[in-house]
Amino acid sequence: MDRIRFGTDGWRGVIAKDFTLANVAKFAYGLARWLIGKFPNPSAVIGYDSRFGGEMFMEAIAKILASKNIRVYISENFVSTPMVSLGVVKLKSNCGVMITASHNSAEYNGIKLKSDFGGPMPDTDVRDIENLISSEYEFDLEMLNWNYFIERGLIQYINLESIYLKNIYDHFDIDKIIKSKLCFAFDAMYGSAQNTFKRLMPDIRMLRCEYNPSFLGIPPEPLPKNLHLLEEYILKKKDIDCALAVDGDGDRIALFDENATYIDSHNVFLLVIHYLAGYKKLEGKVIAGFSLTHKLEKLCTHYHLKVIRTPIGFKEFSHFIMDEKVLAAGEESGGITTGSYLPERDGVWIGITIWNWLAESGKKLSELMHEVHEITGTFAYERMDLELNKNIRNKVIEECRQQKYTKFGEFAVSKTEDLDGYKYYLDKERWVMIRASGTEPVIRIYAEAENREIVSSIINAVVNTIQIA
Repeated sequence: MDRIRFGTDGWRGVIAKDFTLANVAKFAYGLARWLIGKFPNPSAVIGYDSRFGGEMFMEAIAKILASKNIRVYISENFVSTPMVSLGVVKLKSNCGVMITASHNSAEYNGIKLKSDFGGPMPDTDVRDIENLISSEYEFDLEMLNWNYFIERGLIQYINLESIYLKNIYDHFDIDKIIKSKLCFAFDAMYGSAQNTFKRLMPDIRMLRCEYNPSFLGIPPEPLPKNLHLLEEYILKKKDIDCALAVDGDGDRIALFDENATYIDSHNVFLLVIHYLAGYKKLEGKVIAGFSLTHKLEKLCTHYHLKVIRTPIGFKEFSHFIMDEKVLAAGEESGGITTGSYLPERDGVWIGITIWNWLAESGKKLSELMHEVHEITGTFAYERMDLELNKNIRNKVIEECRQQKYTKFGEFAVSKTEDLDGYKYYLDKERWVMIRASGTEPVIRIYAEAENREIVSSIINAVVNTIQIA
């Protein structure tokens, strides 16, 4: 394969094609060189999700780091990405390595890197590690004795899930949520957060909370097309007050209300702001990715909150959360955190935040969503991932850069922003954005308008324009 490169949110590849034991070992040696050069007595936390080969890849990385006298804390079982991030902070480690391909389908695996503050590793450090990865170095992993490293204490098993659950108990009144008699459902999509509620709230309804590294052929991304099972369950049972779904490594969120209405990440983030600012009377800046709904500005104006827009990727939020007073931070793909937590997205944390609000308020989720829309107005949002070959992708982005697109079909462009990708503002508070993915070989098209029909028309007009141009 070409040089190992980390995109917006890690390095990903097809298992046995790009994501191989040999390439993982090469990465591990590069990471070891970086840790030794940067820290006097380095340590790392390593976790893996419920995908194929996770434990094997974890052991390879752990052995290579330990062979360089780097102390390694490893998970006892598969874990979510937030568990690794929190583990880094609690164990005062120098970095975290999460073996996951996040929401991608089962044939993929990958690696996310976490910094010592418990959030995504800054680009400067990631690039330094990349530059230390040799494409020629060969390893004999069989010569590295696992038991020897265990006996010397260089590799230590840690129950990252227990550390994570204790933190949940420390910050939320779980008993109060349970005693509220509200009926909750949780869909882990066969991902690595599947055991969380078995220990935390064992009496709630649970779907796809079993080990199945194939995900039964459905990518573990909490989008409506992948959540028909949960939707049908709510409609059948007719007693679910709120359902939570998270992605394969537990850091992205989606919700369903009591009517089985899907609540996407944009509306979940608006709900979080409404709860923290409107109900809890908290203050702070609101950090949002470039592709998140513009209704956020309306809600934050209502609560006199400052919004800071950033390039796409949760790593862009970290320094704001650490350096300033932040109320919440969120992105279009479903990653959300609150200022009282880590600079890390966490689907379970945000889900429990909403459930806590329901228990406190005595209101239905649809009622709370209506309160938000009374301030912002209703809207529709859609994202399309358009598969194009590399040459055409590059051509489209170059034409965006040269400002060649002044209209898309009947939709005229009034102004353009290029913070990350190219956002085209249309009339009536509509907008559309074109951006090359940082993790997958696709062009992403994002659009927002007053209803789904208009959004679909805008996206179709964009697709027709860029494919003809």
